Amino acid sequence: MLQSSELQLFQTFNGLQHIAKTHQFKAWFLDQFGVLHDGKQPYPGAISSLQKLATTGAKMVIISNSSRRASTTMEKMESLGFDTSLFLGAITSGELTHQYLQRRDDDWFAALGKSCIHVTWKGRGAISLEGLGLQVVDKVEEAEFVLAHGTEALGLSSGTSCPMTLEELEKVLERCAAKQIPMVVANPDFVTVEARDLRVMPGTLAAKYEKLGGEVKWMGKPDKIIYKSAMELAGVDAFDSIAVGDSLHHDIKGANAAGIRSVFITGGIHATELGVDRFGEEAALSSVQALASKYDAYPSFVLPSFTW
Repeated sequence: MLQSSELQLFQTFNGLQHIAKTHQFKAWFLDQFGVLHDGKQPYPGAISSLQKLATTGAKMVIISNSSRRASTTMEKMESLGFDTSLFLGAITSGELTHQYLQRRDDDWFAALGKSCIHVTWKGRGAISLEGLGLQVVDKVEEAEFVLAHGTEALGLSSGTSCPMTLEELEKVLERCAAKQIPMVVANPDFVTVEARDLRVMPGTLAAKYEKLGGEVKWMGKPDKIIYKSAMELAGVDAFDSIAVGDSLHHDIKGANAAGIRSVFITGGIHATELGVDRFGEEAALSSVQALASKYDAYPSFVLPSFTW
């Protein structure tokens, strides 16, 4: 973990070029939503910035709290026009969750059981549980744990799903918490950017589940698990790594815990809090400092956007 004296002296620069050429980090761990794209289209300059960063010899890995598998994330990036050959790969919360549920070589996961309440997506496309040997149930009495991939629907044993509002899903979770069954959250984000709007993500449900007294296994940022996996993939240690993200609570706080330097992109999910109205607009340093203190998450560098 970085020392407190290192966490509070962050700097602002006009672009990535200075950071890349001055500090020469061997590996860059990049969030996608809010940094590279908004879910619908790439941010201005993001594609060319990746290409320029690649010329420095940097190893690049996407690390995302997406509940999707890594392969789906790379397909999404390619469909948006990104050159996926520039990345070593992607590590997502959904991929880690799938692997841990499949292997069951971790004591906590080994004790979960096989029947689950599955909170998933509907409009965004349900998450497949193929190959996991799970039995999806819609009766809380039959469930041994909760698996949270989305915030739009409740999975059914038929493989289909039943659309539900957040309030309806919360009522189901209240009954699960009363039964004292654990939850695995495959996307710890509270919200994400979609175009210029914010969409509620599974982390919001998981946080409420904890408040209800439920046990939650957070499979992604800010937990160190995803940073450790990224370092293993890139073959580097924390000293040679830097993480880029737009969430202080998830991206930056997680990087702090993992001992990794970080870049905070102010034009993502915190844009409104920081008074940023348009792409590329710089946030007031005093606003960034106040927000960093609020979340107890301190970036090494602050940039308005991922632009070289």
